[in-house]
Amino acid sequence: MSVAIRFSAVKKRFGELEALKGIDLEVREGEFFALLGPNGAGKTTLISVLGGLTQADSGKAEVLGSDVQRDYRAARRKVGIVPQELTFDPFFTVRETLQFQSGYFGLRRNHAWIDELLEQLGLASKADANMRSLSGGMKRRVMVAQALVHKPPVIVLDEPTAGVDVALRQTLWAFIQRLNGEGHTIVLTTHYLEEAETLCNRIAMLKQGELVALDDKAALMASHSARVLSLRLFPDVLPAALQPLLVSQEGGAYQLKLDDCGTLEAMLATLREAGVAVQDMEILKPDLESVFLDVMGRKRG
Repeated sequence: MSVAIRFSAVKKRFGELEALKGIDLEVREGEFFALLGPNGAGKTTLISVLGGLTQADSGKAEVLGSDVQRDYRAARRKVGIVPQELTFDPFFTVRETLQFQSGYFGLRRNHAWIDELLEQLGLASKADANMRSLSGGMKRRVMVAQALVHKPPVIVLDEPTAGVDVALRQTLWAFIQRLNGEGHTIVLTTHYLEEAETLCNRIAMLKQGELVALDDKAALMASHSARVLSLRLFPDVLPAALQPLLVSQEGGAYQLKLDDCGTLEAMLATLREAGVAVQDMEILKPDLESVFLDVMGRKRG
């Protein structure tokens, strides 16, 4: 599989702050990729390097083989970036904004695609409205449309649903999933980890400018967080031999750490020997939030 985005030993410092500490990372063509991390981890700086808005102190970044510094024009045509911050020109309508953005890429006959963007992102009724009259959520939709106006093969979404309503999220993700299905590479940063868990195939995590995790979603979740066995017992007493495995007790159910399914039979045998019957049992799989907290809580060796 070809590489859509490549970061090679990328470093960036702002005064005393070392924002990126030699990032090596590849995103494959056609992936739906999540780039996660707490505030200040370096995600936005890395994206800014990719978009040519920030110049790395050393290392390089490429989009589909085009160096973002040496071959800026080609690289910029291949990527569309939706930034975190709301930025807009208050003097133009929504349609004019998209037409001007098309002009930046030399696209003169882009009306059909602009109309499709307006429709797909729920902006058709606001096409002739002035940008300054729009709500924050509508402005966010326009920013997504601006990033897609030149049909880039690589799309980077930096917190695209921060502070917006459920309707926008559903509309946006349906459209972005369609584009991904058509072959576009998607990179998402988000604090809504359920979005990343639902949408993304592979996940990278940054912490204090370093890459601390990178794997397929299933493998990452399996390796960083144990399953939990939820039990309702009669009588409502957990045998002493199982007490060290107790994670929590909620709503009349005992939550026990289950390292692997192979230990389940031994746990059930312990209950039988103690004369305790299982009234209800459920194996709770780890979610991305628990994995994220696990990874971020670990100290670097």
